[in-house]
Amino acid sequence: MFDLAGKVALITGGNGGIPRATAALFRQLGAHLVLGDLDPAALATFAAALPEAQGRIVTTRMDVTQRAEVDEAVALAGREFGGIDILVTGAGLYVEQDVTAMSDEDWHRTIAVNLDGVFYATRAAMPLLRRRGSVVNIASMAGHRGSVRHAHYAACKAAVLGFTRSLVHELSPRGVRANCVSPGIIATPMTEAIMRENGAALIAATPMKRFGTPEEVASVIAFLASDAAAFVTGETIHINGGIYMD
Repeated sequence: MFDLAGKVALITGGNGGIPRATAALFRQLGAHLVLGDLDPAALATFAAALPEAQGRIVTTRMDVTQRAEVDEAVALAGREFGGIDILVTGAGLYVEQDVTAMSDEDWHRTIAVNLDGVFYATRAAMPLLRRRGSVVNIASMAGHRGSVRHAHYAACKAAVLGFTRSLVHELSPRGVRANCVSPGIIATPMTEAIMRENGAALIAATPMKRFGTPEEVASVIAFLASDAAAFVTGETIHINGGIYMD
């Protein structure tokens, strides 16, 4: 589909549903992978199960809320591969809570994972991003229209959209692009609860009458990461089956 042969891709939250699908596709397309996640053992098991390919895989523990761990994962990519071509910020936290039920800790934890982690990873990676490189941030439909009982998550994702558009002005002179994908309801472990409780109504509201798959998000991320999108920057691609049209 696209050629990522020899490219080095750093993916945060590497053991999540969409990041796993993205890593598998990137590997198929020839990329080297640096995968970071909170659970390094599970991440290593996933990486070992990927098909044999020319690209190398390096895994590491990465808590995106901890700047030092993010910095070290990025430095690892530099030591192992000499630079980074693609950054995908896949780490996410999606907790259902009314605003009145949110503690300060709940609010700050959600921001730390979904917004601070994007900032830490991007800031650390910028000096290592090679010309014709690409940053792809995973936002959400929630960042555009809000989300019932997920106000902290929606606020973070709206901020990611603004952060990404702002990055364009700093990255473009260096030949690096920055874009977002905004998935709707995608069938992953993170959305199991909402699908279980409201799945029928959500499907009824979706013109395509189904949920999306992580692989369908991964294919759009691969497009934005590749030279096929060489003149695309500052954009957001919605992947939601038509439930929300911007």
